[in-house]
Amino acid sequence: MSDRRDLPAGFHWGVSTAAYQIEGAVDEDGRGRSVWDEFVDRPGAVKNGDTGRTACDHYHRYADDVALMRELGLDGYRFSIAWPRIQPTGRGSANPAGLDFYDRLVDALLSAGITPLPTLFHWDLPQVLEEGGGWLARDTAHRFADYAAIVADRLGDRVPAWITLNEPVVHMVFGYAFGIHAPGRALMLDALPAGHHQLLGHALAAAQLRGRGGRVLIANNLTPVWPASPSEQDRTAADAYDALHNRLFTDPILLGRYPDLSAYGVAPDLGGSVHPGDLELIAASGRLDGLGVNYYNPTRIAAPTDPALPFTEVEIDGVPRTHFGWPVVPDGLRQLLLTLRDRYGTALPPVTITENGCSTDDALDDRFRIDYLAGHLDALAEAVAQGVDVRGYYTWSLIDNFEWADGMSQRFGLVHVDFTTQRRTPKASYSWYRELIAAHRAAHGR
Repeated sequence: MSDRRDLPAGFHWGVSTAAYQIEGAVDEDGRGRSVWDEFVDRPGAVKNGDTGRTACDHYHRYADDVALMRELGLDGYRFSIAWPRIQPTGRGSANPAGLDFYDRLVDALLSAGITPLPTLFHWDLPQVLEEGGGWLARDTAHRFADYAAIVADRLGDRVPAWITLNEPVVHMVFGYAFGIHAPGRALMLDALPAGHHQLLGHALAAAQLRGRGGRVLIANNLTPVWPASPSEQDRTAADAYDALHNRLFTDPILLGRYPDLSAYGVAPDLGGSVHPGDLELIAASGRLDGLGVNYYNPTRIAAPTDPALPFTEVEIDGVPRTHFGWPVVPDGLRQLLLTLRDRYGTALPPVTITENGCSTDDALDDRFRIDYLAGHLDALAEAVAQGVDVRGYYTWSLIDNFEWADGMSQRFGLVHVDFTTQRRTPKASYSWYRELIAAHRAAHGR
């Protein structure tokens, strides 16, 4: 087994968060409403009626959180910028107070020796844009590019790289197809235009960012897909799931084409949303300087039991499970990285693991999380030893936070947050991660 100390000398260690999950202050300093502000107000939409209204109060306590990161010895911090703080209605001139907040955050990170890695869109679309069609509307892609230019003009002198979108497949499927996340639409396959317009927005924003000297990544949620049996029916279903989950947001950027979606009865133009020249633009302007990979677990797929979809997801037996109920399969990360290498070849840019982590109960002695992270880092090191170019690892997450439709019930943090007092208490995994980073640096004379 590869040793984590064998990871490259310049390997970046970081943590990830997202704006709506930690910032709070949703009504302060000119911030507009987002789709998540609307969604949490729906009765029964979020477990226990939780909201991100206060979340972790990071908006006021960011200096304390940066101090926690400095103590960890991090190289980088991946956070997201709340579009409604910058443009309250998703269009027009910038809100100075919103830009000022991220200006202060970036300066604090740099003073702590931590490189900022901002994500421009982590699911908190301005509500006014959603009322105009959201990501189902082509115009939203152009508004996203305008927003990217505003942020890059303010922060680009200190931010070397940007992530445009976080997990566009999850936002499309959970937000527009199934309706279990904001904006809460249940359109099933009619949600596919929201996927294409996110990719178009990525390309248009990437051109703005690159034109201001920034490097560009996208962060995709990816999973190894395992057929439930060797049968042709299960293998066909697994291929269909792979096309939707893994390839829909990767093939157009790296290969210039959409995967075969015929199993869904979908034409190559995704219901007319793909215009002439779009795929060329996505592959050219949207080209990547790095691919962000968010990995949590494999997916086991069988032939469909519901005619609405060409697959059925089935349980993976015989493995530990997180507090969320997700199967723990560290070697799935190695399998995934090797699949990316083999599938895309020289078209695959350097990879950064932009999310990997687990929810546990709220115990401070979180041995389960330590074992989870250790196992996944071993698998990552093995993939690197087998030739995959992985440049960094950002665990999810620095602090316990608002976990979308599950509210405050799932704790992913290295640091425990008391959501009543906002007191931060490092868990055992925090100390373990700090020691791991220090040992890697010592091994390479850093």
